[in-house]
Amino acid sequence: VVGNFVSRRLFFLQDLHVLEFVVAALVFVVINSLRQRRRYGLPVWPFLGMLPSLVSGLRSDLYEWISDILCEQNGTFRFKGPWFSSLNCVVTADPRNLEHLLKSKFSVFPKGPYFRDTARDLLGDGIFNADDETWQRQRKTASIEFHSTKFRQLTTESVLELVHARLLPVLENAVNQSISIDLQDVLLRLTFDNVCMTAFGVDPGCLRLGLPEIPFAKAFEDATEATLLRFVTPTCVWKTMRCLDLGTEKKLKKSIKGVDEFAEEVIRTRKKELSLQTEDKKQRSDLLTVFMRLKDEHGKPFSDKFLRDICLNFILAGRDTSSVALSWFFWLLEKNPVVEQKILAEICKIINERDDMKNGADLKSPLIFRPEEIKKMDYLQASLSEALRLYPSVPVDHK
Repeated sequence: VVGNFVSRRLFFLQDLHVLEFVVAALVFVVINSLRQRRRYGLPVWPFLGMLPSLVSGLRSDLYEWISDILCEQNGTFRFKGPWFSSLNCVVTADPRNLEHLLKSKFSVFPKGPYFRDTARDLLGDGIFNADDETWQRQRKTASIEFHSTKFRQLTTESVLELVHARLLPVLENAVNQSISIDLQDVLLRLTFDNVCMTAFGVDPGCLRLGLPEIPFAKAFEDATEATLLRFVTPTCVWKTMRCLDLGTEKKLKKSIKGVDEFAEEVIRTRKKELSLQTEDKKQRSDLLTVFMRLKDEHGKPFSDKFLRDICLNFILAGRDTSSVALSWFFWLLEKNPVVEQKILAEICKIINERDDMKNGADLKSPLIFRPEEIKKMDYLQASLSEALRLYPSVPVDHK
């Protein structure tokens, strides 16, 4: 009995020593990781790096979280991801660094193979995913077209049509029916219809009474979301999921198929339309038609894939940026009624200066502002600029 008691006691003491060692090691790791927070801005854990902090940031306000770290680190910090991932990067908000990256030495800091490989399934070789000569050629052509009279007229007409025939009826219906609406969703539909009309020359009809679900819009939204998730997922993980056709990669594959089918149908129809078009007929000025009329560096027409990539990148550029900016702007107006009153006062002053208003005419027709009147709206311009400063539509740019 005494022997058994002593042996059990020795085993207990051995287990206790092992437990003490494990606890001591854990305490050391925790203290060491937390101490590195002062130097790097975030705790650096063995094997996991700063991933636990990133997961916590994703569950809260990610951009406010990043901004707080940047403020503590004087505008720049290095993010260290897990040892098995590609999440290692330098995050900076220092204006001197931004000027160096985006202006002074722009050609030295391309998107790079990591970004292109991650976003290639959706963006292809479009301007958001291109570097060097491919990027320059697309940017030059698009820039020239954006400043053309025809393109400006197209964008003006499409916006007027969408606002007066789609947006206002949807809002009026919500008021008359006393139903709540998701303003961000409504504005997203507005900008999606608008950018599709200027890019592809087609109207998907997302913004209509009842707010119907449009297959192409849904597929594009799902593809964008799944592509973004790749950037916070270890490369080996999402590539394995792609090979096995699992999870978000399966969703991405299905949604991109829907996007491609829409693009292929539009391109095929437009080619047939252009082949039958006569000289005296009014020519289209959407981006797809413009690039269809151009030739590549070898003097040949652009391929269908190249046309698809250009238009989809343009949709991505114009869809979320405009709708997000407007959503934050109206949210800020609701929080700042004094600013709203000043904007309305400025608008009313401009309306009262019209000749027909001076003659006592009533506003029976829809109220449409002329370009010269919009240029006078200084306070509105300042309010929009401030909203973009506080809540930028593109808060992160990857190089």
